[in-house]
Amino acid sequence: MALMPFTDSMFLLVESREHPMHVGGLQLFRTPEGADRDYLRGLREDLLKADNVPPLFRRRPARPVNTAGYLAWAQDSDVDLDYHFRHSALPQPGRIRELLELTSRWHSTLLDRHRPLWEIHLVEGLRDGRFAMYSKIHHALLDGVSALRHLQGTLSDDPDDHDCPPPWGSRRPPREKARRGNRSLLDTARGSLEQLAGVAPAALRVAREAFREHTLTLPMQAPRTMLNVPIGGARRFAAQSWPLGRVRSIAAKTGTSRNDVVLAMCSGALRDYLIEQSALPDAPLVAMVPVSMRKQSDTESSGGNQIGAVLCNLATDKTDAAVRLATIHHSMREAKRIFNQLTPVQALLLSGINVAQLGVATVPGVVSNTRPPFNLVISNVPGPRKQMYWNGAHLDGIYPASVLLDGQALNITLTNNGDNLDFGITGCRRSVPHLQRLLLHLDTALSELEAAVA
Repeated sequence: MALMPFTDSMFLLVESREHPMHVGGLQLFRTPEGADRDYLRGLREDLLKADNVPPLFRRRPARPVNTAGYLAWAQDSDVDLDYHFRHSALPQPGRIRELLELTSRWHSTLLDRHRPLWEIHLVEGLRDGRFAMYSKIHHALLDGVSALRHLQGTLSDDPDDHDCPPPWGSRRPPREKARRGNRSLLDTARGSLEQLAGVAPAALRVAREAFREHTLTLPMQAPRTMLNVPIGGARRFAAQSWPLGRVRSIAAKTGTSRNDVVLAMCSGALRDYLIEQSALPDAPLVAMVPVSMRKQSDTESSGGNQIGAVLCNLATDKTDAAVRLATIHHSMREAKRIFNQLTPVQALLLSGINVAQLGVATVPGVVSNTRPPFNLVISNVPGPRKQMYWNGAHLDGIYPASVLLDGQALNITLTNNGDNLDFGITGCRRSVPHLQRLLLHLDTALSELEAAVA
């Protein structure tokens, strides 16, 4: 058995029927030229023969030692790939709408803890001839950044490459993964003590900035909104792509980052959506923006979670799109400045301050009677920079689907995909009505930004 890091164990501990703790993604593909009607069936059958499942995809929680949660991973020696890799078809008329409805249902269901914590659905029946793949894996195994990095490792930039690994596979040799094997309890304890030693001085530095210089957005400054309520287990999922060039052009004209522009798109969309619902607060919304703590040399095979968190003022109280972008740019610049002054361990641990309240969100009455630490999560995950293929199939889109918690009924996650930005929006089905309207508002917000900087 492998010792489970505390952060990974927490994702298992807080999971419930209302709070599935897996990350997912929907990919759209164009079939290779000349593919026949049995293409997908044959592709799946061929991939099922690849039974060399990496250790990460063999992991399941070992039996808990007490009611406090899981402390170790067990390895399944015989993974039932036919269970984990499924073939499905859309109902007629086979529109994207039907695909998103099916994805919403799959994303709402819990993974079986008696098996390795992942599922992949190969989907045919789109009326435009494309096919889709929806995958989900527990957050205790992979965070969103490493999950997308793993996906990219199974793709190729060569349309004639028909030897891509299956979605659970890897091009890396098993020997490299083994070197990243189990840590002893002594090593883990020693590392934890070293981490804790640096927290106090780092906390003092952050407190000085926050309270004396007033440059940081802090937890509990966010207003209460219709998005910050207890949630149910059912999900809605919406997805759409925009040209990366439009965002890049705005960033260049304003001296801001592409992520600032994306946050401004989301700000404008949220403002219009909440006005539409007669629910826009006077105070600006606050977004939690995840920041990857992984090194470029890290691989997905290491698994686990290495994500920090900064808070951003979304300036939804401002009517002018250019003013919103400037406010967001300033907020993110100051947060990153402080973040970059910390060691990686200090930054990771102090990020916990920003999200600490979520740990008690399931306690009855907490969400309803306290201000939220932030209003939603907006995450920009690095994706492939050029056109990619999977066994000859042209990758059209990558749409991330993320986790929701009590008090956090909406999540916006996006990734770059070649020349596009692909947005995936996950919402509580009960709490966020007409979720797809956010796609229209995102498009409007992007056009407003272009007009404001023209």
